[in-house]
Amino acid sequence: MSERDIDWLSPDELRIYRAFNRAAEAASSRLEADMEREADLPRSYFDILWRLRRAPGRTLRMTRLAELTHSKASRITHAVGRLEAAGLVRREVPEGDRRGWQAVLTDEGLARAEQAAPVYARSVRDNVLAPLNTKEREQLTAIGNKLLAHLDPEALPGAGEREARP
Repeated sequence: MSERDIDWLSPDELRIYRAFNRAAEAASSRLEADMEREADLPRSYFDILWRLRRAPGRTLRMTRLAELTHSKASRITHAVGRLEAAGLVRREVPEGDRRGWQAVLTDEGLARAEQAAPVYARSVRDNVLAPLNTKEREQLTAIGNKLLAHLDPEALPGAGEREARP
């Protein structure tokens, strides 16, 4: 197959996607580095702790936690195991339902999540929000929501949300 036979992206399509992808990857990398350096907590572990913090009774089924964090079950099991070893989470079998495990945020985990939250917030503000004016922030929100509606409608704010609001 020759170069001309490949249905490749046009220069404009490639420019748009690369700008989006590089910016998203750079923001994620910066957030990850800030969380590791300042909170001594990987961003993915913070995400688990924060979702448990927001859940009713600070408890979620492991399968639901995997869904919310867009993780595979094996990855969540490993992460929760590490968090459990650190005393931040414990695993329990739900009372009256032995079909699966649930993750429960401990008091120490709650304190750790709340300690790390300002680092997360500052990193997002400094690296994503600060460079944008009000109109650009609104545009970014609209673009993000439009892409989510196409790619993962359940991830849209308020869509099928089964965890409690703070």
